[in-house]
Amino acid sequence: MIEVLQGFPDQVAAYACSGHLTKADYKKILADVEDRYTRHKKLRSYTEVANDFNGLDPGALWEDAKLGFAHMFDWDRFAVVTDLEWISRTTKFMAMFMPLDGRVYPIAEAAKAREWISET
Repeated sequence: MIEVLQGFPDQVAAYACSGHLTKADYKKILADVEDRYTRHKKLRSYTEVANDFNGLDPGALWEDAKLGFAHMFDWDRFAVVTDLEWISRTTKFMAMFMPLDGRVYPIAEAAKAREWISET
């Protein structure tokens, strides 16, 4: 499941993931992101990944990849907040190949991550 988080500037696409992510879940998020692109040239991404997150369907992975390639240079920065080591390591590895600033924070530092992603 994925839900939109409130309390962020409009150019920050903020979400919380838990359980298992499906293609249907992800399509709702794609609509949110595309809507934000109508108002901003660059977006930021903030994602909290709960400890019970156990992956995503191949269809959701494909939707994520399509979004990433379509807007690869339209993201300013991203923050991932999680205590799951496999998510943290994968994100840090993938960040090396991305043309933007990305950071990973433990859940205990979520407030710090929110501050960083929201600063102007």
